[in-house]
Parts: sequence; C-alpha cells; structure tokens
Amino acid sequence: MSKKVDYSQGIYDAKVLGKPKILVLGLQHMFAMFGATVLVPLLTGLSVSTTLLCAGLGTLLFHLLTKGKVPAFLGSSFAFLGGFAIVAPKLMDANGEQTIANTEMLPYACAGVVFSGLLYLLVSFLISTFGVKKIMRFFPPVVTGPIIIAIGLILAPSAISNCQSNWLIAIVALGVVVACNIWGRGMVKILPILLGVAASYIVAVVTNNVDFTAIAEAPWIGFPVHKDSMGLFAIDGSPLFISALFTIVPIAIATMMEHIGDIAAISATTGKNYIHNPGLHRTLLGDGLATTMAGLLGGPANTTYGENTGVLALTKIYDPLVIRIAAVFAILLSFCPKFEAAINTIPAAIIGGISFVLYGMISAIGVRNVVENKVDFTNSRNLIIAAVILVSALGFNSVGGITIAAGGVSINLSGLAIAAILGILLNAILPGNDYEFHGDEEEDKNTSESVSNQAS
Repeated sequence: MSKKVDYSQGIYDAKVLGKPKILVLGLQHMFAMFGATVLVPLLTGLSVSTTLLCAGLGTLLFHLLTKGKVPAFLGSSFAFLGGFAIVAPKLMDANGEQTIANTEMLPYACAGVVFSGLLYLLVSFLISTFGVKKIMRFFPPVVTGPIIIAIGLILAPSAISNCQSNWLIAIVALGVVVACNIWGRGMVKILPILLGVAASYIVAVVTNNVDFTAIAEAPWIGFPVHKDSMGLFAIDGSPLFISALFTIVPIAIATMMEHIGDIAAISATTGKNYIHNPGLHRTLLGDGLATTMAGLLGGPANTTYGENTGVLALTKIYDPLVIRIAAVFAILLSFCPKFEAAINTIPAAIIGGISFVLYGMISAIGVRNVVENKVDFTNSRNLIIAAVILVSALGFNSVGGITIAAGGVSINLSGLAIAAILGILLNAILPGNDYEFHGDEEEDKNTSESVSNQAS
C-alpha cells in the first residue's frame, strides 16, 4: 500500500513517489527543455543529436560538480546565437533560403564556445579566491543588460528572412507560442515552443511543405557525434579562429549574469540557498565545464534552463534526481538518427515564426535585467555606457566589425565583441561605479519568503 504524499511543502526526496512516477517526472522535464534546446541547432546548423547529447552529459557533469544539490537542467543557450550568426552564418540553398549549415566555419564557432566555458572557470576561481562582490563589480547590469538587448536585435533580421519563405506557417507558429504563453495553463504554458512547432508542422504537412525522404533513409540507431555531419571544434591559431574567439567569448559575460539569475530563481523556488551551498563558484564551474565539453563535442553552449525551473514550481518536486533522469532520457534520444532526420524536416518558416518572438524575448530579458536591478539612466555615466554598447554592437555589426592587423595576422572584431570590451572598460574607468552585488542578501530574503509562502 503506497503512502500518502504531502505536496504542500514540496518533495525533496522523489523516491517516496515510487520509480514509475520518478521516470514520468524525468520525462516531463526532458520535454520541458526539448523545444528550446533543439531549436538552437536548427538555427545554427549544428547537429540535433550532438546537441541533445551535450545537454544530457552537461547536466550530469553540472550535478557532479555541484554535489548533486541543485535541481537545474542545462540546455542550449540562445544568447550565443548572435555569435554563431556572425562567425558561421547559414548558407543559401537553391531557393534562396538560409538553410545550409556553414560546415567550414562552425568548427571555429564551437572553438569559441570551448573558450567561453573556460571564462566561466576563470570567474569561478576568482570568486572563490576574492569573493563574489569584488568580481561582479566589473559586470554590472548596466553592461550586461545592453549586451543582451543587442544580441536579440542583431538576430532579428534572420527571423524575418526565414518567415518570408512561408508567412502562413510562420504566423501559425508565432500565434501558438503567444497563445500558450498568455492563456496557457500548467504544462501548456511551460511548453510553448514545442507546441508552436507541433501545430505549425501539422499545417506544413497539410500544405505539402515537408519532405519525409530523409526520415525514411535514416537508421534508428547511430552515434551522435560525427565529424562529417557538422565538424568538431577547430583550434589552429588562424585569423578565423582568433576572430571567432573575439566574437563569441565576450557573450559569456552576459550569460554568467543570466546564470546567477537562474540560480537565484531556482533557490527561491525550492526554498534552498544554492548561491551559499554548494556555492556560486561551483555552479559557475559546472556550467562552464559543461559548455566547454559541448564545444569540444561540436555542440552549442549550455546554460541553466528557466523552463525546468517552471516545472519545479508547477510540480513542487525539487529532487535533483528527477533532473538527472531527464538528462539520461536526452542522452538516449541523441542516439536515434531517425529522430534527428525528423527534426531537420522542419521548414525554415517554422523556425522564423518561433524565432520571431524568441529573438525579441532575448532583448526583453536584457531590458528586464536593467529594470529589475534599478539601473539609473538619469545618471549620465550609465547612459553613456549603455549608449556606447548598443551603438557599437549594432553599428559595427552592420559593417562587418573591424579588422585589426597584429603580427601579420588580421583579427576581425565583431560588433558584440567591441561592445563588450568598451562596456567593461568604460564601467571600470568612468567615475561613479557604485554597483554592489547583493546576491547573498537578496537570496536570503527570497529563500525566507519562499519558505513563508509554502508554509502559508
């Protein structure tokens, strides 16, 4: 006879639910991250199977390094899409659509991901050595917020370009995502991207816009990391490699701030302070090494997923074991080439419809970053920093960045790289830098409020 379980206070040991329920809960978390995670390889040209493998392995590595305490899932990061679009833009097919993976440049983009993860490791070490407040003074919201805003705006033209291939299908995808976000309840609200892709895919099938040939030809079982399909990382000291580093690595500055926000959100949801225990340095280490591993395997950068935090809040099942089961499901799915072939049949118009709102949301997250941190734009110092970042990111991106000749090697700096460098330098040089990172104090407050709300 099964015991009656009290969900009101949250479940921290899922074993009391029994193995069948634990497996179902793990599967639910896998579906929560699925739509967003597979969208990244579709937008960049990376392998879907490799991406799922990296998400699963990265999550397990993160749990290992954080002592299995943090119920976080690591999926594909959207923040790096801007870097991929600059370093390895998709190529035009016979119909004039950007659908062909840039296999020549993708390895350099993956190398950028590798070194982005190493930047996480450096910051993790500095935090453990000098303390979080001293380090975070160099990455205040007045710098990271505008960078995130610029990433979304840089990507916006590609969304319109994909939508133009079939506006009907694109509008269906966009409409379903918006409807699920605004009026959805329960899992419908948590899975808007997956549902948007499913609904618009049905429309695409009905209107004869899907070719199933590749699905029939693909085998059921295969190895998810294969060099011929997309290429692994390339580290060769060439100008292309160096330019890729300067374009992609600075994005990690913004994603580290996102990481801190995600860990704070998970802490508030579960009522446990993960910034204190196991510590922000450990969560950054886990995220960073997972990202480096993904780049080495030819996958996109990893990041903690808000979708899965939403599932935690919905189910009140806070046991990290459930997340690890979801990671295993993702790994198993990565060994099915037929599944990857099915994902690759998704028309460009669907990608356009989904990314239409997605890219805007990236910019909106940047706006939320500065609003929630109460950045004072009546202060000329803050206004100048934000202005320089936005104009540098968008302006230099429109002209292909700038090229610097050093030691016989030409290095191309993208708009994002220039914006990040100038933003950090201006923040360090201009007087009036009064930003203080209050993660510990805020987290204590959030944790106590969460516990209080659960008790009431």
